[in-house]
Amino acid sequence: MVEESSLDKFNRMNLLIDFYGQLLTERQRQVLSLYYEDNLSLGEIAADFSVSRQAIFDLLKRAEKLLEGYEEKLGLVNRWQQERAKLIDMVKDMEDTLRQRDWSKMEDLVQSFSKAIEEGRE
Repeated sequence: MVEESSLDKFNRMNLLIDFYGQLLTERQRQVLSLYYEDNLSLGEIAADFSVSRQAIFDLLKRAEKLLEGYEEKLGLVNRWQQERAKLIDMVKDMEDTLRQRDWSKMEDLVQSFSKAIEEGRE
């Protein structure tokens, strides 16, 4: 298995928090927010909660595991990323077509784009 970089993990955890954070306890959300959004260290968070650094570390790992479990079961982040990538590709195709002034191709692209948007709403 390829090791995830710190930045990749940071970005992934923020996405997971955005999608599934409300499924966690208030305390789990607070700790995740302080660690991933406010960039506080485990020691700083532990001091804020008057607990040990190890207690915060354990809570953080449990919450991360829960978020990963939700994603494994529901796949909302993966689906969002796939749909986003498709739409970005479509927009790039439309920009290229505009530069080429190929209006018949543009009409096809606009219809495909509209269809993709409608499918995303279902």
